[in-house]
Amino acid sequence: MKLSGLTALITGGGSGLGEAVARHLADKGVKCGLIDLNDEGVNRVATDIDGLAVTADVTDPDAIRSAVSMIEKMLGPIRIVVNCAGIAPGAKLVGREGAHDLDLFRKTIEINLIGAFNVMRLAAERMVSYDEVDGERGVIINTASIAAWEGQIGQAAYAASKGGVASLTLPLSRELARSAIRVVAIAPGVMETPMVAGMSDKVKEALIEKSLFPKRLGQPEEFAALAAHICENAFLNGTTIRLDGSVRLA
Repeated sequence: MKLSGLTALITGGGSGLGEAVARHLADKGVKCGLIDLNDEGVNRVATDIDGLAVTADVTDPDAIRSAVSMIEKMLGPIRIVVNCAGIAPGAKLVGREGAHDLDLFRKTIEINLIGAFNVMRLAAERMVSYDEVDGERGVIINTASIAAWEGQIGQAAYAASKGGVASLTLPLSRELARSAIRVVAIAPGVMETPMVAGMSDKVKEALIEKSLFPKRLGQPEEFAALAAHICENAFLNGTTIRLDGSVRLA
């Protein structure tokens, strides 16, 4: 699809990967509706790019249905969905304080997997009713992670949630093919976002050392550029693309 003039719904748009996607797509003429629980962040980004900010929880069906309706009404048919909202808590199955907190595991699955699915189902419900543009009705891009295959110690909840995101890609692309809607996931490696900002320099250096080339953390703008390319390249469908500098986590 040609991007200029289209409307995108981006979750996690108040910071990190979501913010980078919003800014990149806006530069290409896309009207962006941003959803985030971070009210200050999402309004800041929306103001900068002349987009629409919606403070909402991706796990709340009523809030997301309302957000989809608002974005559609204010900006037009939602042709692009990019799910970037997520959390990455660290906890061992059995740690110093005992067994893994079950509520923490549940919360991670709820936000990263069920939240993404919630947005997908409600956005797709509207998308299937649109007329085609450039032979398509729309594209849905989800954020998985290399942790889906290479989760490290302490990443059980995160890896499980992102494995679920990756596993959604093919069945939903098959289902939505008849409606001319594509589904693709991006599995980033270690990206230089607020999510990893709290890591020590020693930990960051160790992760960088595991990258083959280039020897650095990934940049949010590189994620955003790939998301834009997926939108423009109609032959990308039903796959999860690693964006990781060929890093392999121990």
